[in-house]
Amino acid sequence: MRSGKYINQLKGELQYKAFMPNFLPFAIQSDDEFQTLLSRADLALGRLDGIAETLPDADFFILMYIRKEATLSSQVEGTQATFADVLKAEAKVGDLEIRKDVDEILNYIKAMNYGLERLKTFPLSLRLIKDIHKILLEGVRGEGKEPGEFRKSQNWIGGTSIQRASFVPSPPQEIMSLLDNFEKFLYDKSPMPILLKTGLLHTQFENIHPFLDGNGRIGRLLITFYLCQQKILDKPLLYLSDFFKRYRQEYYDRLNAFHEKDDIEGWLKFFLEGVAVTAEQAVETSKKILKLRGDGLNKISSLGRSTPKATLVFNSLFHTPLITIKDVERIAELKNPNALALVNKLVRLEILEETTGRKRNKVFAYRQYIKLFD
Repeated sequence: MRSGKYINQLKGELQYKAFMPNFLPFAIQSDDEFQTLLSRADLALGRLDGIAETLPDADFFILMYIRKEATLSSQVEGTQATFADVLKAEAKVGDLEIRKDVDEILNYIKAMNYGLERLKTFPLSLRLIKDIHKILLEGVRGEGKEPGEFRKSQNWIGGTSIQRASFVPSPPQEIMSLLDNFEKFLYDKSPMPILLKTGLLHTQFENIHPFLDGNGRIGRLLITFYLCQQKILDKPLLYLSDFFKRYRQEYYDRLNAFHEKDDIEGWLKFFLEGVAVTAEQAVETSKKILKLRGDGLNKISSLGRSTPKATLVFNSLFHTPLITIKDVERIAELKNPNALALVNKLVRLEILEETTGRKRNKVFAYRQYIKLFD
């Protein structure tokens, strides 16, 4: 097969088959559907990259998308925490019940932000991948599975034993040669569309499964990192976990067919469709943000002398859409009851909405903005 081969490990009752990927790149057989999907994905990415220039605070928009990506990518792996849980945790609303596994999502956000910042001065590499992995598993489930280190033992996916596993990835003694090829392919100059390279890198990483835990999340992080490193995206605005979660079974089926049936093209077509759909949705979300912000500023302009302070609070909501009276005191440099009066004005304008139903320690949400991502 082009993708690799299964090799027997151990003997007798302990025998199992592990998948040994071939070195990248793989030969790809193109057809009209393939080219149509590639063109659509390229066009959608170009539009997304262009509209980012029109956003007043693209970094805030990116932060919300990172939160969403972190939540959905973790949910693909079985984490139960929600997008709302993440917002509550980041807003430090301490008296609200937060699911324990929200820490896994917060770690994902830290790992992504760290990686995006490092890519400004440091190449995408095995070293960087290990650093990101260490952050991902720090202090959460999986922290005992060698964070930041490539595995030295065999792992497997599904099944109560390795002999009954649904998939057994590369044997540990083969990992470093495969990863060395993986890293070289990141910078290979042979002609191949970047989106196809990205799709191959993702599935190759999953087939190698170089860590004892967190491989799926790291593999999905690499999609955005690679597109940014290759300057396909000026801003990190493409996150595919929404698409992968929505079509989770097909996502797994396509990855499995890659190594079981050598269906490289089937995986790449699914991946390209995901890029196109996700980019198109992000463009529409960007347009809705611009309209929402314009409508909000128009409403606030009716507040007279309160307009400057209200604008400060309003702009902060695009970064943190959950807010308390104490937050408003800090942002607008007001004391209570002036801060409370300002919040009440924003509530009357239907910008803020009280979420707790309590008399004290109230939390207010910019619900219309949150709904664009939730």
